[in-house]
Amino acid sequence: MHTEGTFAFESVEDARATYDAVGPAAQTVVREVAKAMAFDRDEYDERVTGDVVETARDALFASLLEVHVGSRAEFEDWHETYDGEVTTVGHEAVDHVVWHVGPGDEAVAATFQNEEAAAVATLRRQAFGRLYRELV
Repeated sequence: MHTEGTFAFESVEDARATYDAVGPAAQTVVREVAKAMAFDRDEYDERVTGDVVETARDALFASLLEVHVGSRAEFEDWHETYDGEVTTVGHEAVDHVVWHVGPGDEAVAATFQNEEAAAVATLRRQAFGRLYRELV
């Protein structure tokens, strides 16, 4: 089993503070990407909306969530000791699981067979949607 990512939260307040903190980074990323795409001032003003920056913030936040990657047996061992609710997606007959523990005694997990990087990315998006979108 191994862990990837940076953000793990003990509380909703910690998650909100971190989400707020990535806002300026998201704005900078959007501005630099627009510059690399050679947007002039008018095109930038027209195309780079608050929704664009918010989407970048959501993606940045989600991409840094801490996830655990392990075998099904390692996941089951962890799950037996976890007191919260776990939403698991995927098929039971595959060998690996990736999971994220959010604040408020909720976790999400996804099973995968071979494509670990894809499973990690998918789980992070699901974790954001299921655990954080309404909180932050």
